[in-house]
Amino acid sequence: QVQVAESGGGLVQPGGSLRLSCAASGIMFNVYIMNWYRETPGHQRELVADITSDGTTKYADSVKGRFTISRDNTKNTVYLQMNNLNPEDSAVYYCNAQHSYSPSLIHWGQGTQVTVSS
Repeated sequence: QVQVAESGGGLVQPGGSLRLSCAASGIMFNVYIMNWYRETPGHQRELVADITSDGTTKYADSVKGRFTISRDNTKNTVYLQMNNLNPEDSAVYYCNAQHSYSPSLIHWGQGTQVTVSS
């Protein structure tokens, strides 16, 4: 019944932009911290950005100044605006919803592929 679904990935040229979306259903969205991760073959899944219920944000050093995480609680959706993309940003991007009061309770999406290439 709980679903987390990413969308918005695709192929983009270096320097370009993409906006990822992650829609959650079956949960009390306002109770969850929302996180964006990314993963490439042979690399551990990396936390890219997160946002709390009140809108507090954090970013990995590698994306600071380029990526922006936001959420729309009326739509149960979190976004990741990615600007100035470079090939090192290529990865499968995953969204998860992490319960604020039971942080081990995490719901993962299936991921969306982002490829940055000329």
